[in-house]
Amino acid sequence: MKKKFLSVLLASAMVLSVAACGVKAPEETPASTASVAQTETSKEEASTEAKTETEAPKEVVKLVMAEVNPLDTIVGMTDQKFKEEVERLSGGSIVIDLQAGGVLGSENDVLDTMLGGGKTIDISRISAFALTSYGGQKSMLLSLPYTFVSRDHFWNFATSDLAEEFLVEPHENGSGVRGLFYGEEGFRHFFTRNEITGIESFKGMKIRVSMDPIMTGLVEGLGASPTVVAFGELYSALQSGVVDAAEQPIANYRSNAFPEVAPYMILDGHTLGAIQVVITDDAWDRLTEEQQQILVEAGKLASAYNREISGDKEKEVLDLLKEEGAHIIEVEDITPWQEIVKPVVEEAIKGQEDLYQKIVDMK
Repeated sequence: MKKKFLSVLLASAMVLSVAACGVKAPEETPASTASVAQTETSKEEASTEAKTETEAPKEVVKLVMAEVNPLDTIVGMTDQKFKEEVERLSGGSIVIDLQAGGVLGSENDVLDTMLGGGKTIDISRISAFALTSYGGQKSMLLSLPYTFVSRDHFWNFATSDLAEEFLVEPHENGSGVRGLFYGEEGFRHFFTRNEITGIESFKGMKIRVSMDPIMTGLVEGLGASPTVVAFGELYSALQSGVVDAAEQPIANYRSNAFPEVAPYMILDGHTLGAIQVVITDDAWDRLTEEQQQILVEAGKLASAYNREISGDKEKEVLDLLKEEGAHIIEVEDITPWQEIVKPVVEEAIKGQEDLYQKIVDMK
């Protein structure tokens, strides 16, 4: 009995000794505890992913836009309005990099780049007749002399269903661009280095033209010699006498400082400066349907703005030109001018007589 009691005491003493030395039996992690830890980790990862998706910035689409004229012209102001509206409507996800003042080249240079697939210029404001040399048969009708008798006449066309047909023409004929919207920069007038009194003064002159058969025909009808000069070289060409005259809308005439070298302007108003903004098919196809619609909507707003400012801006500039000493010659009877260009018009509209008549009848 005593031996049994001593054995128990000895065993108890050993247990207490082990506990006092800090030795513990290994513990097992319950399966439920591991599961909770994994769940919490999954929640943290999911939360991090959701936060990353929410905070990830939208991809910004940058479109380069070319303008041959300065920003203070009617067309330059229209471009800026288009840029502002695109960026506003897109919440900044579409940015228009507007390059004005001809830094990307003349209209023909820009169109060559765009139509040639250069992909360095996405959008450009061009004169409607600029597409004539690139197969724009419908656009050519808009540049025919004395087609539009007033600004209202032009806007009746520009806001019609027929205008949409004209805008899509370069895309449909495979040129690689499409029109977004129309605008205008006022009627175009001739200006000269030397004094002029009327239509007879142009005989024998060298008059600057772009590569446009319509303007070439008009100049030849005046008894003058059409001379191709790039727009960026026109100032020096007038200054040096390479050409004697040129033609531009009133606002562009002053903004490009042409009165300094050609101070005589005759208000013959031979053509309304119809403009359009075009985008390459490549740039258009890179956009989502929503982004394409943003450009269309911005175009409508820019077109309306152009209509609002054009007349007032032109009158303001004309008054400034007179104050600054430019010689402005009024044309009291436009009939002789119209008669001179009638053969040019009749030849140009062959095969499109009905379409041209629709435009004429919109006055």
